[in-house]
Amino acid sequence: MEYIYSAMVLYSAGKSITEDAVAGILKAAGVDADAAKIKALIASLEGVDIKEAISSASVMAAAPAAAAPAAAAAPAAAAAVEEPKEEAVSEEEAAAGLSALFG
Repeated sequence: MEYIYSAMVLYSAGKSITEDAVAGILKAAGVDADAAKIKALIASLEGVDIKEAISSASVMAAAPAAAAPAAAAAPAAAAAVEEPKEEAVSEEEAAAGLSALFG
């Protein structure tokens, strides 16, 4: 995700999204950048209108809220899936477990 975030930072700053620029942002963030991933990111963004992609992504995020009938079936489906029960752990047991991690 940090590769995409670096491209978004460049876009927000009005800069060109280039391999060197992405690598620079990742380096500044302390990420050991993979040149192949950077090349793949730049190639995948070629010809993409980022402004349009962002606006369509925000529209798609709002669309499920508008689909109330489909959303009404979700709780029934979720109720049919039984989740495993969590065991109750006392504070003393939790502290003992944490102390084992730190020696």
